[in-house]
Formats: sequence, C-alpha cells, structure tokens
Amino acid sequence: MRPGKKPQKFAAFVGIDWADQKHDVCLAVPGSEDLERLQLQHRPEVLNEWIGTLRRRFRGRYVAVAVEQTRGGLVHSLLQHEFLVLYLINPSTSAKFRGAWKPSRAKDDITDAELLVEIVRLHRDRLRPWYPDDVPTRKLTLQCEHRRKAVNFRVKLTNQLRSALKAYYPLACEVCGDKLNSPMALRFLAKWPTLEALQKARPATLKQFYYRLNSRYPKVIEERLEKIATAEPLTTDEAIVESYAMQVLMLVDQIEAVQKHIARYDKAIDALFAEHPDRDIFASFPGTGKVFGPRLLAAFGTDRGKFADAQGMQTMSGIAPVIEASGKKHWTHRRWACVRFARQSFHEWAAESIRHSIWARACYAAARDRGLGHHAAVRHLAFKWIRILFRCWQENKPYDEVAYLTTLKKRGSPLWETIKEHPQAVKTYRGESPVIA
Repeated sequence: MRPGKKPQKFAAFVGIDWADQKHDVCLAVPGSEDLERLQLQHRPEVLNEWIGTLRRRFRGRYVAVAVEQTRGGLVHSLLQHEFLVLYLINPSTSAKFRGAWKPSRAKDDITDAELLVEIVRLHRDRLRPWYPDDVPTRKLTLQCEHRRKAVNFRVKLTNQLRSALKAYYPLACEVCGDKLNSPMALRFLAKWPTLEALQKARPATLKQFYYRLNSRYPKVIEERLEKIATAEPLTTDEAIVESYAMQVLMLVDQIEAVQKHIARYDKAIDALFAEHPDRDIFASFPGTGKVFGPRLLAAFGTDRGKFADAQGMQTMSGIAPVIEASGKKHWTHRRWACVRFARQSFHEWAAESIRHSIWARACYAAARDRGLGHHAAVRHLAFKWIRILFRCWQENKPYDEVAYLTTLKKRGSPLWETIKEHPQAVKTYRGESPVIA
C-alpha cells in the first residue's frame, strides 16, 4: 500500500511476536470476540502459505499487522504483499502495556501477540502505518548503515592490531606510518612483522619503501631509520614473538579485506546518491560531501508525509532533548530512545558543518560561550539544521546559505546578532556573501 492511502477499515487484525525459529500469531476479526492463535515456523514456504491463506480468506482486503521490528526475514516477507498494512510497535510501548495489565511483567510469546493485536485494534489512531521507501532509497539506506558497520569493524581490528604490536613490537606503531590501517602501515607490517626482520633490512630498502608509499619527508624518514637502528627488543621470547607475529599478519589480512569492501560500498553509495531525485537537496548543504549527503538523505527517506513537522525528525533521531518535570523540579537530558544511526549522522555532519557555514560556526561558538560542552553544542546546532533540512526537503529545493543569511538579517533574528558578535566567523566568510558588511 502506498503512502497517503491509509485504509479506514480492516478485514482483520494480526499481532506477530517474532523469534528466530518461530513466530507466534494472534488474529482478530472485527465483530468477533474470539481470538485465533497459531504458531508459524520461520521458513519461506510456511510464511508464504499463511499469507496466501489470509489473502484468500479476506479476499484481498486490507489486514493490519502489528510487529515489533523494522527489519529481518519476517518483515521482508510481509513487505511483498500490498494488502498487509504494517504497524511497527516500539518494544517499550508493548512492554509498558504488558506492565499495566500484568504487574508481575511476566513475558509470554502468545500473550505478547495478543497484546499487539489489542494495541493495533484499539489505539491505531495513535499509530501510523509503516510505508517502506522506494527500492533505490532503501538500497542507499542499507548500504550507508552497512558501510558504517564496516568502518566500526575496521576500528575494532585496528585496536586489536595496536594491542598486539604493543605486546612484542611497539616500535612498529611509531615507524610504520601515521595510521595503523593505512596502506603503508599494513604493507610495512606484512613485510616486517618482527623487529628482528625489520633490523635486517638495509636503510636503502627502507627509504625506497617509504618513498614508494608516498612518505617523502627526508627528516621524517631519517628519524624513523635512526629509531630502527637503535631499537632494542621488548622481548626475545620466541613463544611471544612468533605467536603475536602470526596474529598481526592475520589482522593485517582482515583489515585489508575490510578496506576493500569499504571502497566497494563507497562506489555503490556514490552511484546511488548521484542518481537519486533528492540528491541536489542534500548535496547543497555545507560540508555534506560524499559521506554525509547520502546519510542525510537516508535519514529522511522519500515519504514526505512521514513527519508532520521538523520536530518529528528531531525526536526520532534523538537530537531533540527530553525535558522532564516533577513538582517544582525541571531537568533536561539527552534522548536515549531514538534511531541511533540517524542521530550519529546528524551529530557528525553538524560538527563538520562548523567548518563550512558562517552561521553554524557562530551558533556553535555562542553555545560554547553559554557553557555547553562540545557535544551538547553540536546537538544544539544539529537541532537547528534539522529544521532547515526539513523545510528544503518538504519544498524540494536546495539550500542557499546566502539566502538564509539574508533572511536572518532582514528579520533581525537573534542568530544574526550572534553572528555579528563573533567577528572571526564573519571575517572567515566575508567576500563570499554580499550580506556580510
């Protein structure tokens, strides 16, 4: 079913408590107080047969399905059928409902399926059907997320590599390059995995290696050669040296493999982003580049009815803070329940935008002047950026920094006054914008 075609009536309501091997299902038909319960094995032929039975029984009319996940084999199977309207229930929502009716909070699969049916039957006015984005957007979203996981995996492997080197060969961390996961460092360790092997190499060979890998500062090379020549082994225990050297070679191979696949992700993401109809909107924002442009597009998607206003995105992404009150006490804290990858994308891009946008630079500086820490100031900036992103996304038009600054000036915005109070930010941008004078 497409966005904007929310059905008024459903032929049935289904709650599915999913699991790895089986799914517990509860089905309710309007007008009947009886609940039908069954259990499905997580096998494609079983799921397809059950969905076909629903289609025939209810003659293709809409069936509301409540589940507690956004991805996975079950949801991927359900998405192929337009007569199934999915409602994604936050696990914390169902947990609170369970606690309301069962103070013991005892959990049972079939009870959870019944609970999901009750939520979607009685409270769907508070829920919104979940509509997946189009195929290119979903590809872009998944590949951006998978790329980030690959980068995180590379960081984990790099940390393991550094730890192994420090156990028997700490000199390598100083002379193999600036970053342990750089091509030069990986080739260095593959060629000389021990101090003994490194000190057997001739200085001319080492110089040629550094030059071939684009490390060509004579002073830096001479310092490295001197360290190599005068280094003493941390240990000469063969058991330690040989075992850790094998581990280092294994980690080097793994990091190189991950690097190769990250490059593949980059190429695929670039191609998808270049062809996406919303590409010009997100590429127009300062500092987005090849990394953040696709990630921002993935966060927003293509369903422009997903959020009533910018606040929906601010809360979903976790950028908006949570304000709590009890009696005379009020306190504000970071939002924990959110889409973490979206929060990460907005936070990291907002930090990068400080280098590229005059008002972002001034906004961040003013937040720091008020006593906010770095990350709190970046979230404050991201909160403002999301409103601008949302407006451009809704109106389908690119961002214009000069037009935005001009609007701030005409309206006498407090933000414009903030910009004028930070002359360094203005000085950096003067000459590029006619509104700064």
